[in-house]
Formats: sequence, C-alpha cells, structure tokens
Amino acid sequence: MNVKSYARIGALVGTAALGLGLLTTPASADPPSVRVLAGTGSDTTQDVLNGLGNTVDSGATIASYNATGTATIQTRATGCVIARPNGSSAGIDALRTAVDTASGCLDFARSSRTPADTTTTDLTWIPFAKDAVSYAYRSGSGLPTNLTTAQLKSVYECTLTTLNGVALTPLLPQASSGTRQFFLSSIGVTTPGACVTSGSQENDGTVLDTAGDIAPYSVAQYYAQGRGIAGVPNRRGSALLGSVNGQAPRVGTALNASFPYLRDVYNVVPTNQLTVSPISTTFVGSTSKVCNAVTTAAIANYGFGGLGSACGSTTLKGER
Repeated sequence: MNVKSYARIGALVGTAALGLGLLTTPASADPPSVRVLAGTGSDTTQDVLNGLGNTVDSGATIASYNATGTATIQTRATGCVIARPNGSSAGIDALRTAVDTASGCLDFARSSRTPADTTTTDLTWIPFAKDAVSYAYRSGSGLPTNLTTAQLKSVYECTLTTLNGVALTPLLPQASSGTRQFFLSSIGVTTPGACVTSGSQENDGTVLDTAGDIAPYSVAQYYAQGRGIAGVPNRRGSALLGSVNGQAPRVGTALNASFPYLRDVYNVVPTNQLTVSPISTTFVGSTSKVCNAVTTAAIANYGFGGLGSACGSTTLKGER
C-alpha cells in the first residue's frame, strides 16, 4: 500500500455540536452503558442506530457500537471483550461467532448489504430503512457531476482513466464494507482494476484529497453528516455527490425513488430468536420499536427513506 493510501485510512473530522430534529441525543463510538441488545457492523447505519439506541425504551435496550474507535469493545458488564468489527461483513461474522460459540456477546449486526451466502438460514436480515449509494468526488476538481453506470464500470475496471482532462483515482472502502459490495455489484464490476486504491473508511469525504479522486458514498450518510446532528461526525470534507444516469440521489430532502442504486439497510439477527423478546419486539414487524411511526419519522432525520409495511420483514435469510 502506498503512502497516500495510508493517509486515507481512518481520516475523520470533528463532531458537529448542534442538534436538530429527532434522535439528536449525542452519540459516541460506544454506548454510555451496557444494554440488553448489543450490535456492531455497518458504518452506514451506525449513527441512526446510535440515535435509536438512545431513544428506544429510553436508552435501555439497543447498544450499537461504531465501526471505528478503540481496537476492542466490551458488550457485557463482565467478559465479552472483542475486536471492534468495521463494516457489514465484519459485524455479521462477529455475530456468527457469537452464535456459534454461544458467547452471548452480540445479538445483532448492522448491515447495508444482503446475504452473501444462503447455504443456511441461520441469520435473518430485517430491513428497517431505504438508502442509496452514489459516487462522491472532490469539489472544484472539474469531474462531471453526472456519470452513467457504464462510465462508472469503466472507471473501476480502469479502462477509463481520465475525465474532463482530469486523471482519475478510483477509491474503494475496506473489504468488509457493505457499501463497497453493493456499489461494485450495482455498476457491474466483479474484480476492480489495478488502478483502484482500496482500504479507506467508507462514507468519509476527507479521503478525497486530490482532484481525480472518486469513491462510493451512502446518500443517507452524506445527508446526515451535513445537518449538524449531535453525535454525527461531519466527514464530508470537500466531497460532493454526483448524479447517475441523469438521476440525482435526492429530490429535496427525500431520496429520489428513481435513483438507480437504491438499497435496503438491515439489522441481522439469529433466525432462532425471531419470536423471542426483546429481538421480536425491537426489530420484527412493521409495528416493532424500530419500525413504528415515531421511529420511522426519526429515521428520516438521518437521511433514510421509509419502508412502510416492509419494515421488519423476516423473509430474507442466509448464512453470512
């Protein structure tokens, strides 16, 4: 990995202090106390789950640990010191380990991707909100504000290396990122080209430090980071979001329903716990604590779209 790649990893800027709207209780990498349900994983949904964690049952039920921070986390009052999972896949793998070893250390995983392995139905992906992924580029770089899927595919396969006279440096998040997997699948890339730099933290515009840098970015995260919500670090830097196939990622304050790269985001739980409280009452069904009318309105404050009656569905199952 080159020096520039190292400089990209883990770059963060200060936390906004002004709270607004719903779910604005200040959040941190770790909850202030041990709670009933412990979860880790996706960078994309960490902030909204922190907000829900501080709101649902007055902060007694959901403990959501950020993707980055200290090397380890402790999810129970005694024991359960584990390496901090960074990204959807890492969170899901940590949940699988907890289930397989019956450690009781984790109860759910945040995921911005669907199952990667459906050989068993041990885990269930429960959707709770809608997101989108666009490409981000550095402000003032001269790069196009609109690209097609075909162009993005060529950029990440390294057959298109210059746009508007600007040399391109395509970036991808760490391998465990659900955003990385979803974005590559959306643009039809199986194996990124040799020109692609991997390993930067996802949804962090500060890594776009050179005029041809381009990277995938959660549209909801981008929106939330710019709102000054307490506990949500503004990691935008100089990043701007581009349109794809002529469609802007947002229309006003809402996700664009016609944007080509829309996705559901999930809380992953052990399938055998779907009918067991508190997982059943917290995550399962459209009237669950994460899906009811109050929390759905609050989730929109973090830039996500609602799912209506599909929120809390338990039909999507897999192994990892």
